Amino acid sequence: MPENRGLVPLLDRHRMLVCVGSGGVGKTTVAAALALAAAQRGRRTLCLTIDPARRLANSLGLDSMPPEQVTIAPEWLREHGVELGRGSLTVMMLDTKHTFDELVRSKASSAESRDRILNNHLYQYISTHLAGTQSYMAMEKVLMVEEDDSYDTIVLDTPPMHHALDFFEAPERMVEVIDSPALRGLVQAMQTSGRFSLNVVARSIGAVLRTIGRITGGPLLEEMAGLVSAMNELFGGFQERAGRVLEQMRSSRFGYIAVSTPASLRWSEVDVLTDRMRERGLRTDALVINRVHPARGRLPELGDVASLLSARGIELGASGPERVLQAAREESALAERQKQELEQLQERLRAWGAPIQVTVPAFAVDVHHPERLREVAGFLCGA
Repeated sequence: MPENRGLVPLLDRHRMLVCVGSGGVGKTTVAAALALAAAQRGRRTLCLTIDPARRLANSLGLDSMPPEQVTIAPEWLREHGVELGRGSLTVMMLDTKHTFDELVRSKASSAESRDRILNNHLYQYISTHLAGTQSYMAMEKVLMVEEDDSYDTIVLDTPPMHHALDFFEAPERMVEVIDSPALRGLVQAMQTSGRFSLNVVARSIGAVLRTIGRITGGPLLEEMAGLVSAMNELFGGFQERAGRVLEQMRSSRFGYIAVSTPASLRWSEVDVLTDRMRERGLRTDALVINRVHPARGRLPELGDVASLLSARGIELGASGPERVLQAAREESALAERQKQELEQLQERLRAWGAPIQVTVPAFAVDVHHPERLREVAGFLCGA
């Protein structure tokens, strides 16, 4: 019988592993555990999360996930029963504005142009609030860390499903925005006039921009024109980088892991996500089924439960043994339902073409300790 190596082949084959799935399925925990597994195998590993859970930060000895790269102290992990050897584990959370600012600083042609963009009020709003900015900046950060040779393995935890779709579509949308007639018209108007002119801009963009001007007044349009003029030199860079992101995402350097639970609703959501990924030339390399309740075998008799509670000195009252047995019956029924759902899943797996399937059992408590994270890593890697 072949050895069950779980997700180890993906760790060996891909540098960037992307975890996708619905919200509430334990995707962030799976990503962190996979990063820990890579570090335990001697890899310099980065876990980049876009939608962090506070308890995950706590499981790594942090109050919250940092916007800067922070390496977890191996001594602290060792004290909590986790040995990394020659590997390392670094974590960070996506900070949209920080990433946008990094991009401007690295691509602006001069210090004057850089400062003009960073100090523009409209830029300051767009870089933190505009819909879609987070998704595109997530892609920018992915490209930045992918081009950084400080890491052997990078594990990316994407947002919940609907936001994950924005994440995968962000490069194409950025190209569409840059190539839009409205934006190009505004740039051309600025270049033609040599300075800001509401009349020139209005003629170029049309009724929409004139309406905005009547509602908000000139200052907003001045900010807009100033920002577009300053960022014009960056548009080509944005477009080129968006194309590189798409190319990298489709390359063998990237591997994709769908995470779900046995619930049928979750499977339908994963179906939608994997279909949309496939439309963009992205494959599903593995499926992690999280929070699986294993079958417990034959249930004990009521008298056996009472004897066991008594032997362990557990006092639950006269109805205690019956309540414990009822909980065991419900757990057994849930395990049987999940078993049937997993059997029905096999046909979908063939349709997805995911060659690897891994199950992680449900834990009685949340994963909020490095030792428990190590347990999850063991299940992911067939240990």
